[in-house]
Formats: sequence, structure tokens, C-alpha cells
Amino acid sequence: MVKRKGLLLVVSGPSGAGKGTICKELLKNNDQIKLSVSATTRKPRTGEVDGVNYFFITKEKFENMIAEGEFLEYAKIYDNIYGTPKAAILECLEKGQDVLLEIEMQGAAQIKEVYPQGVFIFVLPPSLQELKNRIVGRGTETQEEIDKRFSCAFEEIKQIDNYDYFIVNEDVVKSAKEVESIISSEKNKVNRYKTNIIENFKEEL
Repeated sequence: MVKRKGLLLVVSGPSGAGKGTICKELLKNNDQIKLSVSATTRKPRTGEVDGVNYFFITKEKFENMIAEGEFLEYAKIYDNIYGTPKAAILECLEKGQDVLLEIEMQGAAQIKEVYPQGVFIFVLPPSLQELKNRIVGRGTETQEEIDKRFSCAFEEIKQIDNYDYFIVNEDVVKSAKEVESIISSEKNKVNRYKTNIIENFKEEL
């Protein structure tokens, strides 16, 4: 058997593209994938649970964690800070478990610097107008926040060059299947496991 490390799956996209919904669909059908829970200084939205959707912490505690080097990445998004706790993720990858990260572009760029062997996937909306409709339809933001997110969307889309794959999210089930196909392809890339494959067969000589 070829020993395989887990895949670090990094999913990004503009607010309203549907990346969170795709991730939920993916996890529903793939219990071998572990969701990384990020920390944030923002307030919980309706229905969000601490420790499940995010670790909701104070700005002071967040800054202390940064000083202690406890994040794989962190970024200020709009008026809040988000970060990915490091130790648990690296431990899962070493054990061969895939880890899914749903993060913004700033955080993804930091992770690519630290862990370039990750799989970076960008979620696009079918159109900017559809993106705006989705943001409005959530009913979780003020008009000022909606306008701010929409005005940032095109600048965020321009960062797609930093990603390995893209998905146009017209249908959530179809989009989740596309992510599964990406995972399957990545798990069979020779350049990920070439040394392990050769050593594995060498032992049988």
C-alpha cells in the first residue's frame, strides 16, 4: 500500500458565491473529510454555533494566539479577523485524513506560501447579478454591508490566478460532485506520491 498524506482542500470565492453550501453538501456525502473550524472575531449569525461554524473569540484573545504562532493563516476581512488553527490540521494531514478549509482570499494566499501542496479551489457565481441576489436573499447583512461585499466581488474574482481549479456554482449538488472529482484526481497524481510508490515496490525486490 502507498502511504498517502491527507489533502488540504482550500475553497474560496466571493461572498454569496455559495462556497459554504458546497462545502456542506460535500461533507454530507464524504464523512472521511474533516472540516477545519476557523476562529473569528465577528459576531455569530443566526443559527451559527460556536465550535461548529466558527470559534467565536474576542479580538484580544485572537491577537494573543497570533503572537503565540497558533494560526496556519489569519486575515482581516471587512472589519473582523479570521484565522485557521494550525496544529490540529497538520496532525490530520499526517494521518492521511483530508481537511477542508473554507476561507477568504487573503488567508488562502498565506496558506499557499506555507503549504503549497494544498489543493486550491475557487467558487464562482454564474454572474455578478446572481451574486448580489444571493447576498440580498440571505437577509443577514445591512444594505451598507451588501453594497460593500458586492463592490469587492470583482476584485476578489481577479485573484483566481492563485487557484488550481474553479467551479461555477449554478447547482450545489453538481458543484459538490465536481469537488469530489478534483479530490479523486489529486489523490492519483504521481508527483504527490512518486517517492512512496517507488519505495513501496522496491521493498518487494
